Amino acid sequence: MPLANALLGVGLAMAITFGATRFMEISSTTPMLGLMLGLAVGIDYALFIISRHRDQLGASDITPEESTARAVATSGSAVVFAGLTVIIALVGLAVANIPFLTTMGAFGAVAVAIGVLVALTLLPALLGFLGERVRPKKKTKPMKERAPRTGGGASGWWVRVVTTWPVVTILVVIAGLGALSYPAKDLWLSLPNAGQLAATSPARQTYDAVATAFGPGANGPLIVTFSVVQSTDPLGVISGIQSDIEHIDGVASVPMAVPNENADTAMIQVVPTTAPDDPRTEDLVKRIQAKAPDWKTTYGVNATVTGITAIGLDITTRLSGALLPFGIFVVGLSLILLTMVFRSIAVPIKAAVGYLLSVGSSFGAATMVFNKGWFAQAVNLPEKQAIISFFPIITMGILFGLAMDYEVFLVSRMREEHVHGDNARLAVHDGFVHSAKVVVAAAIIMFSVFAFFVPRGEGALKAIAFGLAFGVAIDAFVVRMTLVPAVMHLLGEKAWWLPKWLDRILPSLDIEGESLARQLKLADWPTAGDPGVVIAEDLTIGDGSVRDSLSIRLDPGQVLAVTGPPVARAALLLTLSGRMVPVQGTVKVLGYVLPDAASKARRQSMCADAMTPNLARELDRTKAGLILLDDVDRLSGADRDAVVTLIHQLGARALIVGAASLEALQDLVRPGDYTLHLDEPVLVGNRGGIA
Repeated sequence: MPLANALLGVGLAMAITFGATRFMEISSTTPMLGLMLGLAVGIDYALFIISRHRDQLGASDITPEESTARAVATSGSAVVFAGLTVIIALVGLAVANIPFLTTMGAFGAVAVAIGVLVALTLLPALLGFLGERVRPKKKTKPMKERAPRTGGGASGWWVRVVTTWPVVTILVVIAGLGALSYPAKDLWLSLPNAGQLAATSPARQTYDAVATAFGPGANGPLIVTFSVVQSTDPLGVISGIQSDIEHIDGVASVPMAVPNENADTAMIQVVPTTAPDDPRTEDLVKRIQAKAPDWKTTYGVNATVTGITAIGLDITTRLSGALLPFGIFVVGLSLILLTMVFRSIAVPIKAAVGYLLSVGSSFGAATMVFNKGWFAQAVNLPEKQAIISFFPIITMGILFGLAMDYEVFLVSRMREEHVHGDNARLAVHDGFVHSAKVVVAAAIIMFSVFAFFVPRGEGALKAIAFGLAFGVAIDAFVVRMTLVPAVMHLLGEKAWWLPKWLDRILPSLDIEGESLARQLKLADWPTAGDPGVVIAEDLTIGDGSVRDSLSIRLDPGQVLAVTGPPVARAALLLTLSGRMVPVQGTVKVLGYVLPDAASKARRQSMCADAMTPNLARELDRTKAGLILLDDVDRLSGADRDAVVTLIHQLGARALIVGAASLEALQDLVRPGDYTLHLDEPVLVGNRGGIA
């Protein structure tokens, strides 16, 4: 199923990519990048959902249909978030403002987005089709029945090893990855040329022949251009600048120095002593550019350096300059998203630091293999060479998304265990054991996909595939599965600390299934099949200023009359209609747990007041199971008559009305109905409906 999931997603992504070539130009590297990403994330995302599905089937007698729904609601949410981080990183390539790179990122993001959509649509359908055949033959023992911090097989053993002395683990990992990142300071970048192809390639043979006959610089001459249309002695200007260039260190020859056919622009061809991708050629370009101010003063011309070699150097410089803003963009945005997801300060910072270690290690390894030639034969590299210019930004973007995948898969399960009752350190153990196998499998699959393109790949693809394969291995096995549990265990409860003011302003993204677990827990609360329209226990409204807590029960056909200050009444009515989140307490409205299923409660309830247009008609037409009306004391005529009629025709529905005082509700409150005075210390009612 993961393979079918990934292949279908890749097929759709490739169809879109090739179809787009009718309307725009797309580089030949773009489909290969989409293929690598589509296969990797398509398999991984499906694997993650299926793993959760099988865990649930093996640990209980839950039906396959219900298990599929729960797997998509929990692991599927994590897949959406993980896919979003990859998409953000790929779209962020536009920061470099280089069209072909923007196109690569955009179509790579399309491949990832399709992978997510297929995992959330096709995969559940396949799971439903297979039904019981997916259930493991032998039920696994639920994690909670095992002794704390024991069991879990190899995963349990490993997490115990790395958390026994967490400080030592953290120092060893940081020191090792820091040393591996150190060679990245000498990273040698350039645009690809024929000299980087296989020795048997005709283009490479031609490149070598030219270098042998005319020198390595003949494969990438520079062109110095300037306008001579306003010069009174254009040939003298050209001759003078040619002479200056010939005396610059690193110039092999100046075979041509002529004006164009219109005699308005001069072109001087410069052959360097070094190859196009040699760092010394870049130094020569800078020396020529440094002469431009002198030529402006002496000859009155603005000289510029062009040619494929100079253009490649400019692109490399621009890409290098884009790394910092790109890193700030993707890391900054991810910190915000991770903070919203995990409700923590430490977890996002830890994730970002781990990502930087993974990227640095990937760059360092690529420098040693491709630039220095270490272990070059292992990747089928004939000789050391420069790495394509957009290797750093592509690797940073893709590896960031994949690193966040593993972060979300591991830490979300740890938080889920913590939310469901484990203490912080036990949650690290249980969460790791639950998710380690699927993360290992996913990392091996992703590593294999990228590694496949290394020995047979050419040019740009070989280096990128190597960097991604190495980076994935380091990030998954060293950072996420070693450093992360050690840090989480060391921090304990502090790992989940978030300032209250920040918690209030950040939207909540529930990817651990906390909401689902709460709804399942309260499905039979207070009793199975309870008919109550409104059931609330220890409810605190707003910031607690309304009352310390409220407990309410409203059955079908009953009316609750609420009196007190307008703000307090509005807060209560908005809370019970699912339009405002209660701070704490247990609330069920129309069978839906609030605030988790607030959207469903909103759709099946009606909330109005005296200012609602055509109120009488709306009350006559509504089919809502719960109707909430505020400022009833301000109603008159047809609107008030409509309320009276509604009370006599409630049937299985319930009504809550609000007013400034109980006197205004005398004709609406019947024997057996309840009154709630929000401005009094004691709640008054009959039949025990309100505590």
